[in-house]
Formats: sequence, C-alpha cells, structure tokens
Amino acid sequence: MRMKDIGWVWEGQGLDPGVFPSIYGVGEGCAYFGLKRACYIFHPNDEQAMRKLRHLDEVICDISKWKWQRTKDGGSKNFIDAAPATVRAEAENVGRLSLKFPNITGAFHDDMKGLVKRERYTPAQYGEIYAALKRANPKLKLWTVVYTHELEHPDWKEFAPFIDVVNLWVWNAKDIPKLDGDLDRCRAVFPGKPVVMGCYLRDYPSVAPVPMDMLKLQWHKLVNHLQDGKVTGFSILGAVLIDGQQEQANWVRDFIADHS
Repeated sequence: MRMKDIGWVWEGQGLDPGVFPSIYGVGEGCAYFGLKRACYIFHPNDEQAMRKLRHLDEVICDISKWKWQRTKDGGSKNFIDAAPATVRAEAENVGRLSLKFPNITGAFHDDMKGLVKRERYTPAQYGEIYAALKRANPKLKLWTVVYTHELEHPDWKEFAPFIDVVNLWVWNAKDIPKLDGDLDRCRAVFPGKPVVMGCYLRDYPSVAPVPMDMLKLQWHKLVNHLQDGKVTGFSILGAVLIDGQQEQANWVRDFIADHS
C-alpha cells in the first residue's frame, strides 16, 4: 500500500490564532505532499472552486460551514455556521456539484460533535443532512471529525448510522502516545466504519508546531495501523500550515515519499 494513494490534505485558508495566511493556494498542499486527494474547507463550495480542484482524484467538501464575517475593528474572522438548515442545504449543494464534478466523493463535517451539541441537533435532524447529501448522488459519503477525547460520549450510537467515514484526530499532541488504545476504542464505538487518521502539523492547544518526537511517533503508528487494517488512510492539516511548520511539513512530505 503506497501512502501517496491513501492520503488527503486540508486545502484552504483558515485564520487560526498565530497562523498567518499561507503562500500555498487551494490545491497546492496536495502538490507539496505528493498527494491527489483533498479536504476542501474554509471557502464556498461552488463551481469555481471545483474547477480549481478537478485535477485531483478525489475531493470531499466541507459542510460545517466555515464562513467569514467583518469585525468591529474593520478586520475579519472565520466562524462556523452550523445551523441544521445551513448544513443540510450545503450537503445538498455538494450532492448537486458532484454530478458535474465526479471527483467529489463526499462531504466533510468538521468539529461535528461540538457543533451538534452547540446547535442541539437531534439524530433525526442529522439523518436529514445525511439524506440531503445523497439525494442527487447516493454514492457520496459523509465524513465526520471525531476527536479521541470525545469517544466516551454516549450519544455517538444514535448518530453513527449517519456517518460513513470517521476522521479521527488527537487534539493534544501530548496524547499521541495513547493513540493505539484510542484507535481501538474508536473502532469499538464505530464498528465497521472506515477510519482515516488525522495528522496535525500544528498543536493547536499549545499554539505551536507539533513537537517532532510526537509527530514522528504518530506517523510510525500510522504505518503500523495501515498494515494491520485498523485505518484506511490519513489526512493532513493542512496546506495553510506548511509555511509556519516547515520542519514538520518537510519531514511528513519525505516520509510519504519514502513509503510510496
């Protein structure tokens, strides 16, 4: 199994604290890491964007939905419009786009658990989003972000029927040594679901690059779990972080090449 065939890159400009706008435009993260699959996020899902990404093998489109707004000081910030009606409409939009751009293979729900709680979704409302995505194209898959520290929540069982792919993330880099056990717990919570391992370049809790020892540990664990079939692929967050995390990005790029 070649890593270059099973990897995804988050593409788009997010403005997180301490992260400056990147010199890498949408699609250039894939080129940097030698990958052909993208999680397109932070920007509108429209034909202009999909034309820019049509050279890739696969694209999954964010439905969370990240948007921009003006601030009182004249600047701007991004935020997630997670109202059920917004997400449902965005899912339906992605379904329609996929008919014209067949490399769209799914929709991506970032920070799913926290947003469902914030907006007080019922499982039935989430089922409507799932159905809206597949209305025009039943082949599309719904990806959701799941953090290892969220796995104990009891209500996953009610939402699991509407999740096709689990994108598992370790939010705190210091918890990477526990990944083997967390992955087993994830597979128990979501039996039979494909698990794609999320790989940060930046440790958001400490507002700093992922320490190199932790980053290397995760990637070596990833290889082991690809071999034992516990994960089906990986996703990198992301293109917007390459500039400020160059040591991490360069190491990951070379690691993928060495395993492809």
